[in-house]
Amino acid sequence: MLTAIFAILFYLAAAILLVGLALRIRLYAKTPAPLKIPTTPAPITRGGVVLRMAREVTLFESLFKSNKWTWAFGWVFHVSLAVVLFRHLRYFLQPVPEIVAIMQPVGVLAGFSMVAGLLALWGRRLVVERVRYITGPSDHLMLALLVMIGISGLSMKFVAHTDIVAVKAFFLGLMYFDWKPLPSDINLLVHLSLVLTLMIVFPFSKLLHAPGVFFSPTRNQADDSRERRYAPRGLLKPQAKA
Repeated sequence: MLTAIFAILFYLAAAILLVGLALRIRLYAKTPAPLKIPTTPAPITRGGVVLRMAREVTLFESLFKSNKWTWAFGWVFHVSLAVVLFRHLRYFLQPVPEIVAIMQPVGVLAGFSMVAGLLALWGRRLVVERVRYITGPSDHLMLALLVMIGISGLSMKFVAHTDIVAVKAFFLGLMYFDWKPLPSDINLLVHLSLVLTLMIVFPFSKLLHAPGVFFSPTRNQADDSRERRYAPRGLLKPQAKA
């Protein structure tokens, strides 16, 4: 019964995540951009825009220029999260690629730095007055959810070990629709429940800044208004009056 419940929940959560993301991205793509508003200094070519976007996504360039402490906390969290997710590929791949196996110890350390980065960002929202003023309950709830996911994941490594072979068999079984028993360890069940919650709420939360950054006109526009005529994206053509 436990295996069936979590299997159905993971299928449901995956469907909500994928469909929700697809609909949101479609909405972003169709939203009109009536003004030429790239944040200066901005590149004047499309190649320059691609390079700027790459720096923004990988290095958080604008955040670095804005606030060094926030940049440090945010960059540590995001890089650590990427390493942790990469480490988790071992549960979905058979055989496990060598690079994934090599990254396992690094992934454990990244789990600690991920939680540390989250706690620092959370502390900033509590301590800095101007940030506290614009922080809503949803911001605290999302940070709490991410912190609990990190702590519960680390607890399976350092507090109460779980059967990772059985966990891998469960997830491989989900992928091939051949369900395998899920261990009933409380830490594992808490961790998976929190991950399911994140998957379900992700398309409706502020975490959508991840795909949303690619549709930001202040970042994806070239500063070439003097070189070419700007055609607003996504605006409807006016209909002729009868």
